[in-house]
Order: sequence, then structure tokens, then C-alpha cells
Amino acid sequence: MRYLSLLLLGPWLIVLAWAYWAWSRHSHPQRSHRVYDVVVVALALAAAAGFALMAYDDVALQSVGDFGRKSGGIWKQVMPALWGYGAFAAVLLLATLARRTWRRRK
Repeated sequence: MRYLSLLLLGPWLIVLAWAYWAWSRHSHPQRSHRVYDVVVVALALAAAAGFALMAYDDVALQSVGDFGRKSGGIWKQVMPALWGYGAFAAVLLLATLARRTWRRRK
């Protein structure tokens, strides 16, 4: 169950990585830009996996009350997906902003 959130998040991360790759390939066809994009996507995937696994360990389940759990079980999968998506999007956003800054300097 530890990696379920990554399996659920994986297809969306692939779509976002493809969108980033297609956008950057369209606007920057040079080889150095492709290497930069490969590194960015790899870092984004590593950050997403790392943050998702960290969030899985940090989520505290609520105790069982008179009427059962208070929706605590679902958060063990939702929070890692949210943290993983946030880390992935943050890396792609920072890479896009860095690229724009470098382009403006040239």
C-alpha cells in the first residue's frame, strides 16, 4: 500500500512531463536544452517520489471511535499524492522560470 499513491499519481505525472517536454522541445531545439530538460524531468520525478514516500510516513491515522474511523484511511493515500504532485509541479515551475531568466539575459 506504500506505493499505491505513486501508482495513482504516475499517469498524471507522465502527462505533465510530456507537456513540459513538448513545450520545451518546440521552443528550444538545441541539444543543451534537451539535456537540461532530461535533468529537470528526472529531478521532478525523484522529488515527487521522495515527497510522496515522506508524506506516506508522516500521515497519522485517526483512532477508531464509536462509529469507526473518521475517514482516516483514505488520507494515507491522498496526502502522498498531493505532496508528490506539488513537488513535481514545483520543480517544473522553477525550471521554467530559470529558463526564461536565462533566455532574457541572452
